[in-house]
Amino acid sequence: MRIHMAALMLLTGCTLAQAQDANVTPLMEQALAAKSGHDVTMLTVEYAPGGSSKPHRHDAQVFVYVLDGAVTMQVKGGPLRTLKPGDTFNEAPNDEHIVSANASKTQPAKFLVFMIKSANAPTTLPVEDKTK
Repeated sequence: MRIHMAALMLLTGCTLAQAQDANVTPLMEQALAAKSGHDVTMLTVEYAPGGSSKPHRHDAQVFVYVLDGAVTMQVKGGPLRTLKPGDTFNEAPNDEHIVSANASKTQPAKFLVFMIKSANAPTTLPVEDKTK
């Protein structure tokens, strides 16, 4: 199932500024049997060459698995990492995801996202610019 970016932004609370150059495809959302009031969400994110997302956060435990290409990821206070197919990345519910980008200017990149979050909570929230 492929959902247009505008529809996904309405469903997830993601803003256009957060999703620049990203094609997000929801795969499933399912109630978590082991923990009442929580969901498991799976989706793929594809970045065009040079594509990225603005800084954001997730009120969720997030796990990433790179499928194609190379992506650069960093949470605030953590190391900047470049990940290739088969590499993984994770985020805690309080992490700020400050870098999420395609590492290549010529090739696309794609990764699988698996997250555990409160039911009906948005998947993505903007990180407020504290310099304003």
